Amino acid sequence: MRTLPLTCALMLAGACTDPPDRHPFVAAADSKQLMLSVLEPAAEVYWDAVGFIWDMEGTYEIEPRTAEEWEAVENAAWVLAESGNLLLLRERVQGDHWVAMSRSMIDVGRRAVEAAQARDPGRVFEAGGDVYLVCTGCHAVYATQTLRPNYDTIPDSIPDTP
Repeated sequence: MRTLPLTCALMLAGACTDPPDRHPFVAAADSKQLMLSVLEPAAEVYWDAVGFIWDMEGTYEIEPRTAEEWEAVENAAWVLAESGNLLLLRERVQGDHWVAMSRSMIDVGRRAVEAAQARDPGRVFEAGGDVYLVCTGCHAVYATQTLRPNYDTIPDSIPDTP
């Protein structure tokens, strides 16, 4: 029985020391691949969930109608929120602005989740706008080519409009 106190003391001492690698997470994809395969698809699901179409026939409201549709919107919001954490992996961080934008994605993603859980189309629409602002705020620094078309590639043969 004398070994029991010694074993407990060794276990407690081991629990108080730092693990060999304090940052055990390793990125599987680079930032661009993460955007293309995880963040962008989730954002598109969220953005497409609520909206309006105006045409000659009138106005058509787009919003989730079934439990499954609302679940898809909520799941997309969770992906957005957790993607902020993925952007904070050591291999991806590109400075203080990157960290701030990644944390903003977590915050706006949480609001997007709450809006979807409330089954409130207006709040989903508003949160979608906030997601867009965070995305473009980051892209304005790190992915400027994704903000708008490159007007330098318009061929000269296109006539000017009067």
